[in-house]
This record gives sequence, C-alpha cells and structure tokens, in this order.
Amino acid sequence: MIGADILQPVVALLAWTMVMWLWMYATRIPAINRLPKDGGPNADVGWTGAKLDGLLAPDIQWKAHNYNHLHEAPTLFYAVALVLAFVGQGDGLNATLAWIYVALRVLHSLWQATVNKVMGRFLLFLLSSFVLIWLIIRAALAVF
Repeated sequence: MIGADILQPVVALLAWTMVMWLWMYATRIPAINRLPKDGGPNADVGWTGAKLDGLLAPDIQWKAHNYNHLHEAPTLFYAVALVLAFVGQGDGLNATLAWIYVALRVLHSLWQATVNKVMGRFLLFLLSSFVLIWLIIRAALAVF
C-alpha cells in the first residue's frame, strides 16, 4: 500500500500502550492486595482510580496515570496517521515524524512511570505535541 509506512508507528504506539497496561497491573494489583482488609469483604466495591490515588503509593499510581494519558493526545495521532495513510502520504517525512512522536511518547511514559518530575514530563509532552501539530498541519495541507 502506498503511504502505509506511517501505520508502523501507529501499531508501535498501540503495542506500547499495552506494555503500560501490563506494567500498571503488575504493580497495582500487588499493591492493592497489600492494603489492609479491615473494611470487610466488600470494602473495595466501587473503587475508582481517584480512590486508589488516596490509598496507593504515588509511584504505583504513576503507571495508571500514564496509561490514561496514552488515551488522550495519542488519539489525535492515530486519527492523523490514518488520514495520511488513506490519502497516500504516510511515508517519507510524515512517517519519520510519526516515529519521532512515538519515541517521545515512550520516553514520556518511562519518565512519568519512574521519575515523574513535572518539568521533564512537560517538556516531553510539549515536544510530542509540537510533532503532532506538525503532522496535523501536513494532513490539512494534503486534504484541503
């Protein structure tokens, strides 16, 4: 397919999202199991992520927060990548930009899940956002 190179970074980011899902549950479930059970057998009924923020260590929750973040701005990435592939412009510079976006999002995930210093995380988010904006502008130029 012409212009389909951009689908590789799409699949890579989808796979990375599942890596974060696994990491989140690999750390979160043991932490939940270590919580005191003094509230009775149904003490955990109806818990939300917000409730867990108050019960689990922040470094455990960082993985969950990042997993949620991978369902925010990357949704725009998926859409623009599909548009570019559909119009046959998902190769060359657009594919390179897509790989840069994915690399920045993976770095953002690793940073947030381990160090989580806000300014470093923000810088990675900002850079990835600029790349995403660039892809959106290139898609707009291709379809209008």
